[in-house]
Amino acid sequence: MRPLLMTLVLAGCAHPPLVARAARVNEPTLEVMTFNVNFGIPGDAATVALIEQSTSELVVLQETTPEWEAATRARWSKRWPHQQWVHSAGAGGLAVLSTRPFTATVLANERGWFPAMQVVAESALGPVQVLAVHLRPPVSDSGSFVSGYLTTSPLRRDELSAFLTSLQKDLPTLVAGDFNEGTSGDAVSALQARGFRSVLPEFEPQAKTWGWDVGSVHLSAQLDHIVASAELEPLSAKVVKGGRSDHQPVVATFVRTAHDAPERPIPHGGSLSFSSAR
Repeated sequence: MRPLLMTLVLAGCAHPPLVARAARVNEPTLEVMTFNVNFGIPGDAATVALIEQSTSELVVLQETTPEWEAATRARWSKRWPHQQWVHSAGAGGLAVLSTRPFTATVLANERGWFPAMQVVAESALGPVQVLAVHLRPPVSDSGSFVSGYLTTSPLRRDELSAFLTSLQKDLPTLVAGDFNEGTSGDAVSALQARGFRSVLPEFEPQAKTWGWDVGSVHLSAQLDHIVASAELEPLSAKVVKGGRSDHQPVVATFVRTAHDAPERPIPHGGSLSFSSAR
């Protein structure tokens, strides 16, 4: 990529990025991946290979389709024997893959475009609740991306807030998926107000999880998040490069938060950037 030409909203990190650490001896961990696989390329070999290289025990996918399920469910069943696929029109599909059993409830979206899924999964940390989401894209009802970028953030906050009412309040919780907004967006900010943290910007504040070329301009942003409640401490969080989706996977590893752990500051990550296309 050539030098950056312009940044629309590029917030600096308010504190030094965290340095990933290894788990201590006998410290249980949980590795989680979220990935928007792109509904238009079902079964893409490079994208499938990228997922299969993962060591994550729990994988949350967006934009899955019946064709994606047909191409991958059987071949992934040995690695992730517990799977739940939810099909919805267009780009609204979701899937959760796990090495351990889980229960899943599909949540209808009364305020946005795509459904969500509430999962309670067994893990080395004990039961962990996951809300798998694909929030409304920044597109207006008339189809404008320009006005949609400026006006849809409160709509994502409202649909996420509705999903949160279905969650159990006594479980460590992750909200994972394609939020279609950066850390300054209303949905992420609403979670931060509840004590959650988007973990990727704590380690890689300027990382981009989505990119798209529009003529000679390359757009990129940090739209995909794994957001953790206070009971879960991230040991690491990163973007994994590869595949042919317009998104890249976010992978994070967690332990249970120690009782004497200091409060983590609210992270500030990069938002929508413009640069010259490759």
